[in-house]
Amino acid sequence: MMKVEHIGIAVKDLAVSIPLFETLLQSPCYKTEQVDSEKVNTAFFRQGDTKIELVQGLTSDSVINRYIEKRGEGMHHIAFEVADIHAEMRRLTAAGFTLLNSEPKEGADDKLVCFLHPKDTNGVLIELCMSRE
Repeated sequence: MMKVEHIGIAVKDLAVSIPLFETLLQSPCYKTEQVDSEKVNTAFFRQGDTKIELVQGLTSDSVINRYIEKRGEGMHHIAFEVADIHAEMRRLTAAGFTLLNSEPKEGADDKLVCFLHPKDTNGVLIELCMSRE
């Protein structure tokens, strides 16, 4: 069974967006992290059992900055927590979904992650994530 682990929002500038979301959510940013594999900086907020992740690209060729160039800031992905990312990747591949990475990679918040191609998910970028704990 999957549950929503976080919602990812692409932003141009964390220095502007963190205070905005702190005010909006009435909740402090509890963690920031640089994820070199994705060329991003992230900032996390909690709302109940779900987290909000703000994602800022570090380089002009980062996936996030290319996304913002095409679509502007906003909703980027929904992440679902899974118990066994390898098993879910096999299950979804067998069901005809296209994975954007063939092996899980290191993501923010000490997670292993894999993304599904949005062409197979009604245009929504889906992230699978599993705690490495």
